[in-house]
Amino acid sequence: MAQAVLWQRAEGLIIFLAGLAIFWHCNETITWWGALALFFAPDVSFLSYPLGPRVGAFCYNVMHIYALGAALLAIGLTASLPLITAIGALWLAHAGFDRMLRYGLKLPESFSFTHLGQIGRQ
Repeated sequence: MAQAVLWQRAEGLIIFLAGLAIFWHCNETITWWGALALFFAPDVSFLSYPLGPRVGAFCYNVMHIYALGAALLAIGLTASLPLITAIGALWLAHAGFDRMLRYGLKLPESFSFTHLGQIGRQ
């Protein structure tokens, strides 16, 4: 299990760096402070946890899967929408950043149980 977690964290680092590189290459309109706010925007999903751990995990995971950032990136690139491209790249970068730091997708038991193992105090 530890080896698989290490590979997923390495993958997260690569996705993080690739997302930032795409953002810097494609961004035409977002200021640095706007980029910072968009980068951390998926973390607002943790506010759904008062509705219960199942709902919280679902909302958190929807906002942190690679597919959401990849879909926005693909839509932005194919439709020539630089803003959507930049948002998609930042979303991917955020998901990769979280995985790199071992903040994985949440399990319905509680916020501290992730697909990469338990986070926080044991």
